[in-house]
Amino acid sequence: MLSFSFRNGDRLPALGLGTWKSAPGAVYAAVKEALAMGYRHIDCAPIYQNEPEVGRAIAEAIEAGMVARGDLWLTSKLWNNAHAPEQVRPALEKTLADLRTDSLDLYLIHWPVAFKPGVLFARKSEEFVPLPDQPIIETWKAMEACVAAGLVRHIGVCNFSLAKLDALCRQAATIRPEMNQIELHPYLQQRTMLDFCKENDILVTAFSPLGSGDRPAAMKKSDEPTLLDNPVIVQLAAKHGATPAQVLLAWGLGRRTVVIPKSVHPDRMRQNLAATGVQLDDRDRATIAALDRGFRFVDGSFFTGPGSPYTLATIWDE
Repeated sequence: MLSFSFRNGDRLPALGLGTWKSAPGAVYAAVKEALAMGYRHIDCAPIYQNEPEVGRAIAEAIEAGMVARGDLWLTSKLWNNAHAPEQVRPALEKTLADLRTDSLDLYLIHWPVAFKPGVLFARKSEEFVPLPDQPIIETWKAMEACVAAGLVRHIGVCNFSLAKLDALCRQAATIRPEMNQIELHPYLQQRTMLDFCKENDILVTAFSPLGSGDRPAAMKKSDEPTLLDNPVIVQLAAKHGATPAQVLLAWGLGRRTVVIPKSVHPDRMRQNLAATGVQLDDRDRATIAALDRGFRFVDGSFFTGPGSPYTLATIWDE
């Protein structure tokens, strides 16, 4: 399995199984299947509301001798309602209990957006906490303390703009961010972000690498483009005897980004895993580069309703 190295030499499997949008019941079977076919990286989050099932599947696989915990990479995330420093460790400990493990390999701040404690998803102005009132650096210091306590090996962020990531790198006390998990695909290539992360020794994980066509209807735009049936991607798939999904994943891996496609279907999971064997050439990459349109499938607009202190401009600094 292709892997990428952290600063201390720890290696992260470059292709993992995403669990966002995986329904209860389905995710348990999917994780068991994934581990049996060779996946060793599982990406989780408490807001996906399926970590207990993921944990049960992993625990059973370990007990059965299918895999050892030391051979697995487990990533999870700090949700928006636990940014207060005193909330960070309890949130992590809840995830550890749900995943049935003593420590995580990677823990990420899920969004640069804060809610009041106990609020699952803020809808009213009084349920949000403006970032000036709960600075990211204070949350980060509590994340650093979790590393010192041995509860997690590596820490990073998700959905951070270049400006926010740069600011955190400058402010971090003892550990600079080691990962930024962001939306990445041919319609949103984020070359400047990748250059910054390379220069600062930060790994990048691409979520929604296939375009997130199965996300909830409420999160979709009426005129949004699709990736899997894009003519360029379809033609490249035919050229390489691959599926469009494999081309998209191979493109992401070729950019030295981690990819975490989600599926609960064994055939697709197996095909996704095989994407590591697809090799795109320079002409293929140049053709895909021309598809960039700066389009976000997951743009954070669900945080910007009436009364919210957050706007798309303040989330993305664009």
